[in-house]
Amino acid sequence: MASRLAITCGDPAGIGPEVISAWLAAHPAEAGDVALIGPARWLEGLPGPGARIPVGLDGFSAEPGRPDGEGSLVAWAAMERAAEGCRTGEFSGVVTGPVSKERLAGIGWRFPGQTEFFAARWGGEPTMAFCGGRLRVALLTWHVPFRKVPDYLTPAHFARAVAAAAALGAGVRVLEARSDVAGVPDPGAWGPISDPQSPVSNRPGRGLGPRLQPSHDPLSAVRIGVCGLNPHAGEAGLIGTEERDIIDPILDGLRARYPGLSRALPGDTVFARQLRGEFDVVLALYHDQGLAPLKTLEFDEAVNVTLGLPHVRTSPDHGTAYDIAGRGIASARSFAAAVEVAKLLSET
Repeated sequence: MASRLAITCGDPAGIGPEVISAWLAAHPAEAGDVALIGPARWLEGLPGPGARIPVGLDGFSAEPGRPDGEGSLVAWAAMERAAEGCRTGEFSGVVTGPVSKERLAGIGWRFPGQTEFFAARWGGEPTMAFCGGRLRVALLTWHVPFRKVPDYLTPAHFARAVAAAAALGAGVRVLEARSDVAGVPDPGAWGPISDPQSPVSNRPGRGLGPRLQPSHDPLSAVRIGVCGLNPHAGEAGLIGTEERDIIDPILDGLRARYPGLSRALPGDTVFARQLRGEFDVVLALYHDQGLAPLKTLEFDEAVNVTLGLPHVRTSPDHGTAYDIAGRGIASARSFAAAVEVAKLLSET
């Protein structure tokens, strides 16, 4: 089995290249376990050992904070190379640098995000999920306009998302039981997963992937809090009927398989309840419902994990941040956590 992770540069004008370089400098012993994919000139200046796989024009050099079409082509080519390497067994998984979907669309890229790109290249039914030290979140929808979210309140979409949320929670528990792994960034920032007294509950971002297949069935033990769509989860139909007429009947039908599955709950309190230990995972119905609390609390630590695909894919939870690119102030903590999680998943 391949043991080397692929790391893509993301948009070379964003902060991806500098946080990758910072991670390499801080983790020289791990640099040999990754294959770095990006423009040749950038690769030449990176510290440490490890494979270097150039993409794009040989003479290309990005200017931080000034994205252009050539840089978008490099970001696209890096993703294609990583996806192909995972398909052929060259790589055990991929950690992706941040890209600009808008700029990629300008050169003909037809995907709402990297999640959909890798699903198209590998197959599978993806679910976007995030794991921080204190919050674990799966999304029913992600790159969907808000006005279309109600169209996705279907039994099939909930079945996929609830299964992914259960796998997220169960995987965290499985990997919690493993021995400590050296090099985890800022372990003190990661809070309890379910049992505040557990001596192994404060290890970050573990057990997030589709490849975990525990020998027992842990899904029934996972406690999943589901956000409602409307304020106060509809207030019994007074502020909206989707919870009463659509969401709760679907969840009731899934509860035999997932006994820890809640009914639709007010989205303004469910995350606080997770912080208090009531839930292992929260299922949010749309992108900002889940990511606003997660990024408020754990912007520099959380990891984006694509569940439901045949290969491991993680990424930091931030974007290209063109406005600070090249200034040396971007935090590499989320990227470091993304590498750590990808390593753990690829070894499982």
